[in-house]
Amino acid sequence: MPIILGLESSCDETAAALVSGDRTILAHRLAGQEAAHRPYGGVVPEIAARAHVEALIPLVQAALDDAGMTLADVDAVAATAGPGLIGGVMVGLVTGKALAHAAGKPLVAVNHLEGHALSPRLADPALRFPYLLLLVSGGHCQLLEVRGVGDYRRLATTIDDAAGEAFDKTAKLLGLGIPGGPRVEVLARDGDPRAVPLPRPLIGTAEPHFSFAGLKSAVMRAIDGGQWNDADIAASFQQAVVDCLVDRTARALAVADRPTALVVAGGVAANGAVRAALEDLARRHDLPFVAPPLWLCTDNAAMIGWAGCERFAAGLTDDLAFPARPRWPLDPAAEAVRGAGVKA
Repeated sequence: MPIILGLESSCDETAAALVSGDRTILAHRLAGQEAAHRPYGGVVPEIAARAHVEALIPLVQAALDDAGMTLADVDAVAATAGPGLIGGVMVGLVTGKALAHAAGKPLVAVNHLEGHALSPRLADPALRFPYLLLLVSGGHCQLLEVRGVGDYRRLATTIDDAAGEAFDKTAKLLGLGIPGGPRVEVLARDGDPRAVPLPRPLIGTAEPHFSFAGLKSAVMRAIDGGQWNDADIAASFQQAVVDCLVDRTARALAVADRPTALVVAGGVAANGAVRAALEDLARRHDLPFVAPPLWLCTDNAAMIGWAGCERFAAGLTDDLAFPARPRWPLDPAAEAVRGAGVKA
């Protein structure tokens, strides 16, 4: 079985992992940056990039030590090459190139979104292509047919903001700090999810696209109005997001080409209310529901290492001239969505 060294540095998590082709995670090391960004209420790209520079090589060495291996023992080096904060992406990709070149190993440039898209296959060996994937994170909200390694058909995207970004903005408006999404989820447990009348943008429309900008604005107005307590606002916001995700995913299931399973991945996939609602949706459509373990939902190097395994097994390696990409769609042939920004 090939052994792949995976590197992740696309946002504010620095990580290194060793993953084998039999789905064994031999080692995983991660360094967060929450303390560095907390004073600013969000991730500062330059601070993130500098932290990656300081942390990545020690994490690689620690992962190798944990596995009792050296760089000579790996078969390839997989590094996130985008999309993400370009400074951080460059740190990880350049480090991956240097390690691959020094050890005489192939480089696998991994799309961070493909790392999320394939991570459920790392957790569940029974998951077969094609499956319908809700990829929902801080920067992305898409519905994709995952037809094979490197083969994706985008059915829907957000026309403005991602669900994870809406969680983070709501957390900031409520003064909850970072990481925003998990803190909103905790606060929502003490609230009434039907207390605050919030909109469900695009629910019921024919195309399964998403929109969360209006929901964020409605949360801000609810907070400014002073009529509801913070827990009720958090719970009502979370329920609105869940309703949107379920409605849009149900619409995608209606047009998808015989998926083998309903799958969710990305940081927001760690949210318990989201997972429970999607599991119920899958049950109603008589489909298996697959979600990675919580720690594999957020940014990590194991998913990059696994995507590297899948690509390496398919003979997909990359030249050392491969560029870092701040934006990199999984389905470059997808038609532009009316009203959507460049992130879509």
